[in-house]
Amino acid sequence: MDKYSEQFRPQFHFSPLNNWMNDPNGLVYYKGLYHLFYQYYPNDIVWGSMHWGHAISKDLIYWEHKPIALFPDELGDIFSGSVVVDTMNSSGLGSKTNPPLVAIFTYHSMEGENAGRIDYQTQGIAYSMDNGDTWKKYSDNPVIKNTGYKDFRDPKVFWDGNSKQWILVLVAGNYVKFYKSDDLVNWKHSGDFGKETGAHGGVWECPDLFEITVDGTNEKKWVLIISIDTGAP
Repeated sequence: MDKYSEQFRPQFHFSPLNNWMNDPNGLVYYKGLYHLFYQYYPNDIVWGSMHWGHAISKDLIYWEHKPIALFPDELGDIFSGSVVVDTMNSSGLGSKTNPPLVAIFTYHSMEGENAGRIDYQTQGIAYSMDNGDTWKKYSDNPVIKNTGYKDFRDPKVFWDGNSKQWILVLVAGNYVKFYKSDDLVNWKHSGDFGKETGAHGGVWECPDLFEITVDGTNEKKWVLIISIDTGAP
């Protein structure tokens, strides 16, 4: 039986062929294809050791399943993050004629968590030189170490044309930390937001930061979105 003919199978929203998925990650458009990565546990229908699943689409409606992009390793499971096209090869991981796709994600060490440590989440990167088909972990991960934060995760990365730098925003408990980099490898902490602002009833998760134009004007504003556990954006 075709799995997508199953009675309760979603027909509009993406779903893997089988087993567990949650957060969509690393949504990126490259060379005519939309790439969707997602939190995936390939061995059961409940949450488990997180991988990054992968699918591609030409129209965001019809999706082609690809092999698992990122697997857990000795640094931990692969939690949420983002993907960028390093067009100018600032990372040095590819070339200007063949720029790499770079994934920035959270490592989650179950061993560290079970041992009672709070620094069990760090940030790592991986890169692809074949349009996202295969991925290689950076040899000197993690690129952002944990200096004592619980729930230190979910990096969103983008290129800021004004400052000519990569900007990274992630959560640390119930506030946001900002980092900047010239090369996606070496990151410098540049500020915090939310320690004394907003809701603090739960852990902040999955931040997003983007610039928009105010309707009817030429004025631009930056918008920061946070999801709160338990809660909503």
